[in-house]
Amino acid sequence: MNRRSRLLTFSIMACLPVAGLIAAAIPAANAANLARPASHSASARTHALMLARDFLRHLKVGQHAANHSVGVLRPAISGLSQVQSTNWSGYADNNSGGHTYSSVAASWTEPSGSCSGFTTSLAAFWVGIDGYSSGSVEQDGTLIECYFGSAYYFTWWEMYPTNAIQVVGDTLRPGDHISASVVRSGSTYTLKVTDSSRSGDSFTKTESCSGCANSSAEWIAEAPSGSSGVYPLTDFGTWTASGATVSANTGSGVISTFPDDEITMVDSSGSVKAQPGSLNGSGNGFSVSWKRSS
Repeated sequence: MNRRSRLLTFSIMACLPVAGLIAAAIPAANAANLARPASHSASARTHALMLARDFLRHLKVGQHAANHSVGVLRPAISGLSQVQSTNWSGYADNNSGGHTYSSVAASWTEPSGSCSGFTTSLAAFWVGIDGYSSGSVEQDGTLIECYFGSAYYFTWWEMYPTNAIQVVGDTLRPGDHISASVVRSGSTYTLKVTDSSRSGDSFTKTESCSGCANSSAEWIAEAPSGSSGVYPLTDFGTWTASGATVSANTGSGVISTFPDDEITMVDSSGSVKAQPGSLNGSGNGFSVSWKRSS
């Protein structure tokens, strides 16, 4: 299906999951806790982890930032248009043709974050329903946070209307095999993340939403946002989503089964921050490569 180019304009909601941060972005009430850990002892790392985890409460994740321009259609790939975003990179199935979505899933191997200096940066990897063309978000996945020169890894979920990131596991490590899904049945949503290496990072949550739009499905690498805007993107090298599946009101399939947009993350000047590759031959997987932090 060919679609004409268009301008996508979405608003960022003040809520939550996923971006590179600076200490000044944390409320003044927490400023006294921001001293750099004095050593790499177990107690110092535990304290740093507590502060890093607390910082995540001030993030927004899963919201498609404003002013995404659609580029030239790629005629060799039915239904695919290329979109630029200030905070997302990956793929989204949209609601062209009236599609509504009821499930989304994928797997990946958690990438390793490379931390530069003491600048706080973030990178989130997730699957979800909504957020691309709506204000409702139902999403879950993993997150890398560079904090005072060290990388911390978390699993999390987010659910409208609260729109606040819920951190579950903090023992996630690079190389762990992750599977994530969001499944809707009526107004009930089951959010599930499984870390096959560490059970403490795994969870299943059941939430309700009677007003969610269900108008898109996504597989995304994101630079989370805070009160100061989009944070620096942690250098994650390459993130590869595989085994992606999706269900809609018209049937089930893979990313390419439904009208899909390829999303490239760019900065305010248009320089690429994270670049998605083409869908694989089965239409159920792709990679995103980190290019720059901000």
